[in-house]
Amino acid sequence: MTNRYSEIDEAIAYIHQHIFEPLPLSRLASHVAYSPYHFTRIFQARIGLSPIYYVSSLRLQKAKELLLRTNLSVRDIALEIGQQSLGTFTTRFTERVGVTPSHFRNSMLQAHNHLRSLQKLTDWRLSHPASNQHARIEGTVQAAIPFEGVILIGLFARPIPEGRPLYGTLVPSWGDYCLTNVKPGTYYLMATSVSWGMQGVDVLLPRTTLRTRSREPIIVGPDTAVLHRQVTLHPPSQDDPPILVSLPLLMNTFLNRVLKNSNR
Repeated sequence: MTNRYSEIDEAIAYIHQHIFEPLPLSRLASHVAYSPYHFTRIFQARIGLSPIYYVSSLRLQKAKELLLRTNLSVRDIALEIGQQSLGTFTTRFTERVGVTPSHFRNSMLQAHNHLRSLQKLTDWRLSHPASNQHARIEGTVQAAIPFEGVILIGLFARPIPEGRPLYGTLVPSWGDYCLTNVKPGTYYLMATSVSWGMQGVDVLLPRTTLRTRSREPIIVGPDTAVLHRQVTLHPPSQDDPPILVSLPLLMNTFLNRVLKNSNR
């Protein structure tokens, strides 16, 4: 973990301890004796997200846990995380996780089956369209701690893995990756691991998986051809944002691409 703006560690711990309470910006800033403006500035510099966006992300992570570990209704879960409107909660959850709350709650078997299907794959190569006219981002994935499983890697619009990645792929254990046809824009590269020994609930709530995220944006210009980015996965640290995107959603997309590729 970086020591830059180390006081943010205390703020993050405070957020985790009081996540089900009202957490306006003024309360968070006063906890570390800063003005709201200064606190927002250094929090964004350290985490990449505003304090309020980070809080809302953690609350959605809590909602995921409540969906899988309790029998509370979706409405009660919305209220539990401070969301008064069921419709607003459902919309935000769907946008940032990739599936509806109800679908997420019922996707444990799907997560297990997708992982087993990936474990049986013998050919992970995907063909790329000959008309590919945009940039390519490629490199090698390494892990600080060896593991056996699959790595999910993607480009996101914000420095947090939420929603469907704009571009993504899967690679077995570690090795080379390639994201093709990346249009001009600003992206954040993020990745996480899923070991073969994980259960469906672990895939849906990836709290301890190895991961990485680019703290600086990747800028693809109209004349960019190839960008090289090495990726090293590490154990989660306190200042990592939660992984909100539904990993089975990414697994399913990849498996469908493999099936389509094999039928050509």
